[in-house]
Amino acid sequence: MRSLLTVPLVVSLLNCSGDETLSGHGAADRTWQLAELDGAAFDARATITFPEEGKIVGEAPCNRYFAAQLQPYPWFEAAEIGTTRRACPDLAQETAYLDALGAMSLAEVTETTLILSTPEGREMIFRAAE
Repeated sequence: MRSLLTVPLVVSLLNCSGDETLSGHGAADRTWQLAELDGAAFDARATITFPEEGKIVGEAPCNRYFAAQLQPYPWFEAAEIGTTRRACPDLAQETAYLDALGAMSLAEVTETTLILSTPEGREMIFRAAE
């Protein structure tokens, strides 16, 4: 009887020690490319990756960026966003991308699609890069 009670407790403890962020729920080990921002096609190249628990890195249209991933899935928060400092013709698109990324609060991930959104209806749709 004692061993039957121990097994569920051990399984429960193992599940609690895993990565609860988006990287631990199917988004890691992939590069995601932004396809749409707020319902419109995003013409510049922007990517996001989740290399390890609590970290976000990617390429905005002009610069590389990094951020902290602070919330457990399905919530999302890109905090402390920092970038390199290169100028380019796509700087307005980069600003729109990074501003939107900082506003997102929900996440949904499937095998080929990552959706970041807000309760107010803003949305970023990423596709898994090949």
